[in-house]
Amino acid sequence: MMDNTGNSRSITSNQTGVHEDLNKVVVKHLTHEFKKPYAPFSLETFAQLNQQVIDFLAQDSSRYIILDSCCGVGESTVHLAANHPNALVIGIDKSEHRVEKIEHHLVHQVSNFIILRGDLNDLWRLIAKAEWQVKEHFLLYPNPWPKAKHLQRRWHGSAVFSSIPCIAEQITVRSNWSIYIDEFAEALVIAGFEPQVAEYKSDEAMTPFERKYWASGQQSFQLTCRFNQ
Repeated sequence: MMDNTGNSRSITSNQTGVHEDLNKVVVKHLTHEFKKPYAPFSLETFAQLNQQVIDFLAQDSSRYIILDSCCGVGESTVHLAANHPNALVIGIDKSEHRVEKIEHHLVHQVSNFIILRGDLNDLWRLIAKAEWQVKEHFLLYPNPWPKAKHLQRRWHGSAVFSSIPCIAEQITVRSNWSIYIDEFAEALVIAGFEPQVAEYKSDEAMTPFERKYWASGQQSFQLTCRFNQ
């Protein structure tokens, strides 16, 4: 999280461990279809994006898709594109202001990526239904919504959670709040999967948040989970 001066600060929460209602909330969302109507903007965005994906994959059988959700200013998207030349990396963030800052991260001089503004509550469901060939899904430092009353605003506590295992072969989630990662892992266990959780360290940060957290001495925690068991 950031304070109003732009400096990184550690998570403060009235939770001391996994939320006591997590199991109940996750089971409810896994057993009840998410029927919220798609926004017209989401349907238009997905129609254009879907055609780009179809065209990209049709050019070479070795090509694949990587999804970078909550990509912010897109630094992670460009980083992934540079490291996966056969992939089309799709970065999605709800903030138009953030996705317009992508020019700051074009030093890699790659073009195999798309950055767009979108509502993941809609786009994740549409991607799952379209059955894209998504090899990896990254969810790096999403808003932790640390107050206990906001459990269902966290992705693993949201109604769209049931779509996550249907999107990609594997997901990677990172946070500087260990409870967020522990809850996400528990939600995946409830859904029948076997996530792996560990502290995450690297010589190179992939996002501005990651860089600022490490500079202030905070830890990063990572969850990985394969869905094509």
